[in-house]
Amino acid sequence: MTIGATASAGLVILGSLAPLFAQASPQQQQPEFIRQGQQLMREGKPEEALSLYRRTLQTSPDSVPANIAAGSVLDIMGKGEEARKYFAKAIDVANTPEQKAGARRATAMSYAFEGNCDKTIEYEQQVFDFYGSAKNFFQQGEIADEAARVCLDSGDLDTASKWYETGHDTGLKEPDIKPARQDLWNFRWEHAQGRIAARRGDQVQAQKHLAAAKAILNKGTIPEQAQFFPYLKGYVAFYAGDYKAALEGLNQANQNDPFIQCMIGQTYEKLGDKEKALEYYRKASMAASHNPAAAYAVPFAKKKLS
Repeated sequence: MTIGATASAGLVILGSLAPLFAQASPQQQQPEFIRQGQQLMREGKPEEALSLYRRTLQTSPDSVPANIAAGSVLDIMGKGEEARKYFAKAIDVANTPEQKAGARRATAMSYAFEGNCDKTIEYEQQVFDFYGSAKNFFQQGEIADEAARVCLDSGDLDTASKWYETGHDTGLKEPDIKPARQDLWNFRWEHAQGRIAARRGDQVQAQKHLAAAKAILNKGTIPEQAQFFPYLKGYVAFYAGDYKAALEGLNQANQNDPFIQCMIGQTYEKLGDKEKALEYYRKASMAASHNPAAAYAVPFAKKKLS
C-alpha cells in the first residue's frame, strides 16, 4: 500500500476513497455527469454509471472525462480490454499535456486491475516523465510510489523496491523542501521497505524499518501520518505468521480502505474464521475507486467470493 499526499499536504493513503475522476485537479469543477456517476457507484450500481457515461459519449464522443470515467467503471467490472479502448480514446483526443498524462495514468491503473506490473510501469513512466518536464518533483514522487505499490501488490518485489526508492529520491529534490516534507518521504520509504522485507520473509529487516518509521513519527513533524503506522505493524505481523497481532494492527488502520479490508479478510482466514473473512471480502469487492487499493482488492475479493 502506498502512502500518498494531496497537493496541499493534507496527507492521505493514495487510493483509499478517491473518486473515479481522479485526474481532475481539486480546483477544477467536475462535470455534473461525473458527480452523478460517482453517486451511482457508491450505491453499487456500476451498470447504471456506465450507461450514464456512454450516453454522455453519444453526444460528446471526445469528452476526456467521460472516456476516462467509462473506462474506470469497466475496469471495476473486470473488463480491462474494453476499458482501455476508452482510455486510448482519451489519450488521443486530450487537448493538453495534463489531460494526456491523466489518461495515461488511468491506463496504468487499468493494467493494475490485472496485476500487470510491467504494463503499469510502462504508462506510469510516461506520467513520471511529464511531471519531470514540469520540474514537479513532488508529483513525480507520487507517481513513482503509485507504480511501486502496484508492483508490490502483484508480487514483483524488486521492481517495487526500485520505484519506491525512485519516489523517495525524486521527492526529496523539491526546491526549498521543508523538514516535514523530508520526513514524509523518509517515512514512506521506511514504510515501503518494511513491507517489502516482510514479503521477502526477512523479519529482522522488517522490524528495523518498522522501528525507523516509528522514530520519524516520534519527531512530531508529520502527525497525520501516525494513522498509517498500525497498518504497517499489522502487515509485518501478517507475513510473520502472527495473525492475532496482525489483526490488532489492521483493525486500527483505515477500515474504509479496500486493501485493508482484504488483509483483514485474509487474517481471519488464517485464524479459521471463514464467516468474518467473507464479510470483509464482500466489503472490499464493492470498492468503487480507480486506484491501486481497488485495483488489488476488487479482483482479489471477487475471486475469494466466487
